[in-house]
Amino acid sequence: MAARAIYTAVVCTAALLLAVVPPSAGLSLDTVREFLTREEDTIVFCLIERARYPLNRPAYDPIHLGDGGGAGPGHRLNASFAELFIRESEAVQSKAGRYQSLQEIPFFAYRVPFTLAPPYNFTRELYPAAAFVNVNDAIWSVYFNELLPLLAKNGDDGNYAVTVDSDLACLQVLSRRINYGRYVAEVKFRGDQQTYTSLIQAKDRDALMKLLTSEAQEDVVKRRVEKKATVFGQSITSDGPIETGVNNSSGTNFKVDPSVVYKLYDQWVIPLTKQVEVEYLLHRFD
Repeated sequence: MAARAIYTAVVCTAALLLAVVPPSAGLSLDTVREFLTREEDTIVFCLIERARYPLNRPAYDPIHLGDGGGAGPGHRLNASFAELFIRESEAVQSKAGRYQSLQEIPFFAYRVPFTLAPPYNFTRELYPAAAFVNVNDAIWSVYFNELLPLLAKNGDDGNYAVTVDSDLACLQVLSRRINYGRYVAEVKFRGDQQTYTSLIQAKDRDALMKLLTSEAQEDVVKRRVEKKATVFGQSITSDGPIETGVNNSSGTNFKVDPSVVYKLYDQWVIPLTKQVEVEYLLHRFD
């Protein structure tokens, strides 16, 4: 994908300037866990916001622009309103400096000669040659093809701009959370360099995945996000929250079905995060 190639080139240029990554006092297992736990809240709230609106399918159907007014075939555009909205939004945010932080990765890369944001020296906690690793293509596909049909009810209310704006918020927080696997991998590598080094040099993906996996901890995370969706998604009255239960199979009393949030983490967030971790480690000595 062209966007990935551009992003890779930018990060690899930085690698020429930063041959090594000095240990950061701010990066530890505790700070990583705190970040990931806080992101759970943001993810649940973003899902709740998107669930306010129906599916609004016309926003995702291809529209055709071009061929008019003398525009040649090279100017023909075949994209959905959602894609155009996200592209333009990211372009503005790129000029505002959002993607100067390596925690943020755009879905569509841009060459921006300058930013409007005040200069800031972001800490370089990632190994530069591996910092390009991301799974934004997979996140895009999962969100629109798998998650969105579970999240939104069928219908069309015409509020396409606010609907896609909430899509963008979901995509950005999912990208930030999943691609944070690079930081998870870095801090784990620093904690046991000898073991990880031997597996990286052997390019043993299966052994790395096994070493990175803790099924007990993953179960804790999945249960916690399900509970957060239950608590955050309750309807509140003057007498307090309406009584609901996690095992409510219909999910009609929740703003977002807790079982959908559980499934999101179980089938996509956690597996994709570990995929990022493995890919990052395999590039750790590039």
